[in-house]
Amino acid sequence: MLESNSSPSSRAPAPHLLPAGQAMTSGDFPRAKKQQRKLSMVTCYDYTFARLLSRSAIDGILVGDSAAMVVHGYSSTLHATVEMMRTHTQAVARGAGGKFVIADMPFLSFRKGVAAALESAQALMTAGAQAVKVEGVGGHEDVIERLVESGIPVMGHLGLQPQSLHAYGGFRVQGRTPDSARRIAGHARALEDLGVFAIVLECVPAPLAAEITGSLRIPTIGIGAGAGCDGQILVLQDLLGLNIDFTPKFARPFLDGVSGVLDALDRFDGEVKSGSFPAREESYA
Repeated sequence: MLESNSSPSSRAPAPHLLPAGQAMTSGDFPRAKKQQRKLSMVTCYDYTFARLLSRSAIDGILVGDSAAMVVHGYSSTLHATVEMMRTHTQAVARGAGGKFVIADMPFLSFRKGVAAALESAQALMTAGAQAVKVEGVGGHEDVIERLVESGIPVMGHLGLQPQSLHAYGGFRVQGRTPDSARRIAGHARALEDLGVFAIVLECVPAPLAAEITGSLRIPTIGIGAGAGCDGQILVLQDLLGLNIDFTPKFARPFLDGVSGVLDALDRFDGEVKSGSFPAREESYA
């Protein structure tokens, strides 16, 4: 477990972007950048964790299509469907309180034309999302423009786009060559012109992410993109140290979740077998 230099009671409270009780909106993202206030986001896929996040200082929740991997055990995000994302979005929205909830548009849901994309976005927004996230921009500029014109806040996503992993030959850092870097920077400007309120930059070199961040009026949210972004996002299970087999290079576990969970399970097992659980106070007369 990572150590802290202060006890929980002595830590300074995290700065909040908004007054207590006021819900965040997509318009608060560019305002945060203008005020030079960093944004924090995590993924979430269920009601229980959403309830915990509702009591935290975290700025926003992404119901990521990574649910296909983290929750359902698939090897990529390609297996996420609109119905899967709608179910997870409903669960998160029920527990998120006033937190800003963004839902991923899953694989190909925004590549089948404007009408199909609007139907997919409608499913996610009526499930409780306040915005949707769309990977890439080339070839579906008209979809992003129509979503924005329809009053649906859109977050962009550049760099490593997990839905395109087969085109990349796997999960690889993007933007390492001059041509690739120029392409990502150009796509970022295009997304800003189309009206997105923020852009996730995933697995791009830190200098490139910082350059893109400095060139935009809207904020960038980094994941594996260095500290020069306007905010950061992590998969909640990575943040809590709950991965048994693999932790990405860019993820820092802020809790030793694996050890904590295994210790609790072993203690339960031991107390059941010793007969000390359940005790009288945990039983009915």
